[in-house]
Parts: sequence; structure tokens; C-alpha cells
Amino acid sequence: MRSHTMNATGLGSKSFENDRDVTLSPRLEIGFDCPAPHHFSVTFAVEASLPLSWDCPTCWAPGVRTDGARATAQPAKPTRTHWDMLRERRSLAELEAILAERLALMKAGVIGPGIYESIPPRKRKAA
Repeated sequence: MRSHTMNATGLGSKSFENDRDVTLSPRLEIGFDCPAPHHFSVTFAVEASLPLSWDCPTCWAPGVRTDGARATAQPAKPTRTHWDMLRERRSLAELEAILAERLALMKAGVIGPGIYESIPPRKRKAA
């Protein structure tokens, strides 16, 4: 005979508390319009940061707010190139000295693209 003392109610799916004496946090309902003309609204908490666009639940196109709030264009940050970062670390005189040193090593054959072909391969020891 089975024992009925251990009846399960589901993991977190059911609550036996009622909603009496519960105060909800203040909410704000924002309307959105998508380009396909769908109108929908989303409820947010009053203290939440409100988004300027929201994906339409019908066609998934980005909808804009109906209250007229629009995104402001942020100034574009200039792209830093390798040369800009190098100029932050070295002066032009230092760079010219390094270039002259490297060109002298290249002319002497110490460094350069063909240096590995001129080095003979090492011989393996017989085991």
C-alpha cells in the first residue's frame, strides 16, 4: 500500500500564499510603435532605466517609443591606429634612430627576409 504523506506539488511552480496585504512596486507602462504598424506596450518599474526601442512581439522589428523619446547621436570616437599608439610611446627622433639601426642590420645581412635561408640546418645526433 502506498503512503500518501509525501505528495509533491512541483518544484517552485505553485505557491500557497495569497496576494492579500501585498503592495506591488510602482509601475510605468510605455507604448511602442513598430514600422509594420503594430502598437504594443511594455510595463517597467518606475526606477528602471527606460529603453528607447523595444522589439515588436509580433514581427520582431525594432519599435520606437510613442512618447517621442529618441536616441541622441553620440560623437564618434576617432580610431587609434598603430602609428598613433607608437607616437604616444616614442618621439620622431627616437623612431628615426631605431629605423637607421634596423636598416644597418638589414644591409649587413643580420636581419631580413632571406636570413633563414642562409642558415644551414642543424644535423641530428644519431641515436
